[in-house]
Amino acid sequence: TVTKRFPKIARETILDNEFPPEINRQLEQLIQDIPTQPLRELDDPGAPDIETWQKDLSPFLGQNWLQVPWFVAEMYFYRRILEAIGFHQAGPFQGYDPFWKQKKRVLVSASSSTINLASLLEKSINERQSGLTNWHANLEQVLVLNVWGNQADLSMWSAGEERPDHQAADDQQTHLLANDASQAADFLSSAGKLQRVDFILDNYGPELIHDIGLADFLLSMDLAAAVRFHAKPAPHYVSDAMIPDIHSTLEYLAVHQEPAVRQVARRIDTHIQDQRLQFSDDSFWTSPTHFWDMPEYVFAELSASDLVISKGDANYRRLAGDLNWSPTTPFQDVMHYFPTSLLALRVLKAELALGIAPSQVNRLDHQDPDWKTNGQWAVIQLSKK
Repeated sequence: TVTKRFPKIARETILDNEFPPEINRQLEQLIQDIPTQPLRELDDPGAPDIETWQKDLSPFLGQNWLQVPWFVAEMYFYRRILEAIGFHQAGPFQGYDPFWKQKKRVLVSASSSTINLASLLEKSINERQSGLTNWHANLEQVLVLNVWGNQADLSMWSAGEERPDHQAADDQQTHLLANDASQAADFLSSAGKLQRVDFILDNYGPELIHDIGLADFLLSMDLAAAVRFHAKPAPHYVSDAMIPDIHSTLEYLAVHQEPAVRQVARRIDTHIQDQRLQFSDDSFWTSPTHFWDMPEYVFAELSASDLVISKGDANYRRLAGDLNWSPTTPFQDVMHYFPTSLLALRVLKAELALGIAPSQVNRLDHQDPDWKTNGQWAVIQLSKK
């Protein structure tokens, strides 16, 4: 990630944008700094997250990119890109997304999976209106589709690069190392109508479309009174979703050629107008802090939710402190600190795993030695409070 992916992402950022020479010079300097130069303090006066960042960086100043914890290096890399383009400063690139061109390219690739999802949602809603009660199985299917949307990760595979893509239902099931979708559906039905479900979002594109679809299911099927999306406040990990990305996705769905897809956009627009679907962002989501050290105000915010749905690999690593757990460690044993019930939907892209059966670990270690990092395997894991 540090020695190969970071320089590649920075070079693509230069090529994808028409930055003035000074910004390109700073991005080139960032490339030159990796991996041997020491991390330095950020030079971004007045940025809303600057005080927190300088505090978080202080233990690692003087260490190079391969000496600091991996997650710190990752978050610092994207924060340095924001510093270079002046994202937080008054000027032509204030609030600018340097990864937008890549994001647009990956959104178009999501058309077939989007149609499949919209058809399933329409079927579920029609069945409910007809008095049928098959929503439990439909919700399980929506959750399985949702987790595989996490394969579309531009920090791992750029928009034109071949990436893992489990479209077939058999592949999706056989590559799930832990599948609590049924338990999650049981939880949503046995608890009665939940007052609020929160999503900690991950990627734009196919994944965000499936998050919107899952929110539509929960609200349209009256399983939750409200859903809140927690988005990134600034561009990170190339394809991480911000609030403007949610709106652009809804615009894309609203003009889709498939009527069922346009219906999703209409229902979501109603949910937003009724304040049942809410959007929020905060600098904590782009900080190098692990979730068990979350600030009190974030803890209080998540405590108000009946269920938090954590999306993707980086959020999962933050949940587990990015530590070298034995992969057979029960997921719930590690998540006991979390302020409410938690559902994690994650494609494995880092050498960290929890809740995997010993027989599976032994089989995968022999059959697919890169199973923790190659994006071919996933988990759906529930921790009930």
